[in-house]
Amino acid sequence: MKVILQKDVKNLGKVGDLVNVSNGFARNFLFPRRMATEATEKRVKEFAHLKAVAEVKKKKAVAERQELVKKLQGVNIVIKATAGETDKLFGAVTNNDISNELEAQGHSIDRRDIHLEEPIRMLGQHKVTVKLGEGLEAELSVSVERA
Repeated sequence: MKVILQKDVKNLGKVGDLVNVSNGFARNFLFPRRMATEATEKRVKEFAHLKAVAEVKKKKAVAERQELVKKLQGVNIVIKATAGETDKLFGAVTNNDISNELEAQGHSIDRRDIHLEEPIRMLGQHKVTVKLGEGLEAELSVSVERA
């Protein structure tokens, strides 16, 4: 029996694959767990259409992220923070602070996309990486100055 997988099934296939399985396996395991549906002609066409639409959306999203990486490359952010005499901050500059500053400059970046090895605790210049998936990365320069 031919089925279209709705979920990844170990040793069988990934979502959207059209696979041939035995009748008993399909009826007793895949169908009750909603892991697959029977591959009728209508469902195959419908799934192919949905797959094509998803692919177009994915390409568009990747193109938008590439533009954003180009805009972000080399951006310098200045953050004011209070610090002691030894240039150690009272508190820390986190990815949330950097996200807010980017938002103020007109770049919409989620704080989870900003990667710091550890929160910034000293005054000075620091490098920050923004990872947008699909291998797209931008490196920012963050200047932490005394408030």
